[in-house]
Amino acid sequence: MIAADESTRSTETLNDVSEIAVLERLFPRLPASSAQLLGPGDDAAVVAAPDGRFVVTTDMMIQGPDFRLAWSTPHDLGWKAAATNLSDVAAMGARPTALVVAIAAPPSTPVSVLEGIADGLRECCEALAPGCGVVGGDLSASDALTLAVTAFGDLEGRDPVRRSGARVGDVVALAGRLGEAGLGLELLFRFGVDDGGVPDAERARAAKAQYPEQIAAQLTPVPPLECGPAAALAGATAMLDVSDGLAIDAGRIARASGVGINFVSGALGARVEVALGGGEDHGLLATFPPHVSLPDGFRALGVVTAAAGEVLVDGEPHTQGGWDPYRGWDGAAG
Repeated sequence: MIAADESTRSTETLNDVSEIAVLERLFPRLPASSAQLLGPGDDAAVVAAPDGRFVVTTDMMIQGPDFRLAWSTPHDLGWKAAATNLSDVAAMGARPTALVVAIAAPPSTPVSVLEGIADGLRECCEALAPGCGVVGGDLSASDALTLAVTAFGDLEGRDPVRRSGARVGDVVALAGRLGEAGLGLELLFRFGVDDGGVPDAERARAAKAQYPEQIAAQLTPVPPLECGPAAALAGATAMLDVSDGLAIDAGRIARASGVGINFVSGALGARVEVALGGGEDHGLLATFPPHVSLPDGFRALGVVTAAAGEVLVDGEPHTQGGWDPYRGWDGAAG
């Protein structure tokens, strides 16, 4: 039997409690950072930077263009918000150390939703980046549930691996999944909606049961964070997080480095267009000198060429499709 106070808490919304009360319930659920010198409670946190430098990145997730509540649980949202930022840190060759998290939500949102988000943040950090934790953040009100995460990382004495260092003759390699998250989103839009095309929670649960790996790749990605520092130690010349699709992100390396990227179709799997165009896998795409042994977790996909700014497949130019937040969203929130 549920105790009376627990029953009341389960139905409380942000309208019913103060910001201070919400924070008092969230902080115990959030992971601590091993790098924090001063954590939540003051106007700002203090985080150690033993290297004398730190990597910093930020990303937003907004209900509608970035996620649908009919498809994602609060835990899923917290996990993905952490994972996508941790992956950007790893793509610089750094080790994630701390997160700052801001959440804006409609006042009618149950407090339990924010608690679930906090649980997802904690479990993602514990699983993928032990020692990384949440050191601060903010709460506000908004018509759409919004998560904004800023992540910090330690280079541990290494130079950052940028997008601009690829050289002709380098091997192009990937750590992580390829195309599965995009396929998972395609499956949700096909089977996780009602007859009018509106995201439907019950149908989404059935789709998850039928296609668990692909949909999990979309909703709760598991980026290969340990491969980022390993690539830096192995001499990677360029690297980035594959968030918008392999082709479009390879194009970013190509333009930044003034080189071409030529993929071998046979290395991309049976569904080449899915591999090239699917976004949000959050693998790490890197280039390595040809004499370097690829670190564990990486597999060769192609080679760097002199065709400046071009992405090619088997030597032929490829149109760079992929995820674009300004294109294709129909305005629905789901």
